[in-house]
Amino acid sequence: MQPDRIIALRRQFHAHAEPGFLEYRTASVILAELRSRDIPVTTGAGAIDVARIALPPTQAEQDEWGRRAVEAGTAADDVAYFQQHGTAIIAELQGNRPGPTWGLRVDIDALPVEEESADDHAPAAGGYRSVTPYMHACGHDGHAAIGLALADRLQDGDFPGRVRILFQPAEEGVRGAQPMIDAGVTRGVDRMLAVHLGGNLPTGTVVGGVTDAMATTKWTARFEGEASHAAAAPELGRHALAAAAQATLAILGLTRFAAADTRVNVGTFHADGSANIIPAVATITYETRSTSNDVLDDLNRRAEAVVQGAAQMYGVTVISKTYGRAAVSQPDGDLLEGLARAADGVPAVTTFTPKGASGGGSDDAHLLIRAVQEAGGLGTYVFVGASNPAPHHHRRFDVDENAIVIAVDLLENLFRS
Repeated sequence: MQPDRIIALRRQFHAHAEPGFLEYRTASVILAELRSRDIPVTTGAGAIDVARIALPPTQAEQDEWGRRAVEAGTAADDVAYFQQHGTAIIAELQGNRPGPTWGLRVDIDALPVEEESADDHAPAAGGYRSVTPYMHACGHDGHAAIGLALADRLQDGDFPGRVRILFQPAEEGVRGAQPMIDAGVTRGVDRMLAVHLGGNLPTGTVVGGVTDAMATTKWTARFEGEASHAAAAPELGRHALAAAAQATLAILGLTRFAAADTRVNVGTFHADGSANIIPAVATITYETRSTSNDVLDDLNRRAEAVVQGAAQMYGVTVISKTYGRAAVSQPDGDLLEGLARAADGVPAVTTFTPKGASGGGSDDAHLLIRAVQEAGGLGTYVFVGASNPAPHHHRRFDVDENAIVIAVDLLENLFRS
């Protein structure tokens, strides 16, 4: 696949950004591109265990984004299939000689960000600004294009072993990788990679392995009490909102750790009712993060303890659930050496750094990497600089499209070596 076609695919994905697990048009384009080349694909139960999705889209969300996809030209049958069976897709390419099985994760979902419309923003000026309320503000449009370009180039089979490309939904919120792991997508993988564009790095820079990613857990806590008249019978009520407020302050006040960096945040707080009614239901969502998997486990136990304590304090019940998670993984040296050799063969790579920082974000690709490492394989998370003009998740985020081609050339060299 030539650069102009790679860039055209990226722009198509960019213009039709979709939320996690609702990437109906995106998945349809990916599937059509793969099938047009007779590349073996796996969808449905072999790609993702939809029963293991912790916070699936509502029916209203499925209907809304299904309608949008159809209006954008997606076949209604494709939409219906993805609604029932999930939007994960796996492409598997067989080489012509013995070698390892590689896994490559490329994510495909977007963010609830309204994209910049000014003419000095390249997608707006170029006519591919997102037409949906979502935006590819983290480069996943480029990642999807990278996956398709590699599948196209490797269909000649002139490489050792196998290459398994995982098109993953719902990286944002770290919800998509675990149900794919539950479907068995890492079985038989010897070397697991994830690739990410941007990282506030200049185009031409490649970091072979990210070392500062944070493990994270996303939580929802629903407090259920008893409504009552706030003036006439307050003693008969059980104040769910007060319990949620107490839990919020306690979570934000959790003790930090000396052994690792940690973060906590309460992101949403919701309760319905009226000023003269003791609130019966209140819900919060919050997250915990740490640079250590073990410290995160401890932080989660403490957070859950204060949530339960707040409920007990106000005589209410609470239902706590996790709906997303990511781990920390460390890059394996053998893969970093292979990436260094591959980078030497790409003239546009001006700087290769074996290990580097990502800015402390979280990505559930590390769950895929750890699953392979725990089974005796190797893994790393690769950053490819893309001279992004604004930070990730910003309305003006964009990537230098030359970086997409660099990533394809780099990974093709690696897989063929």
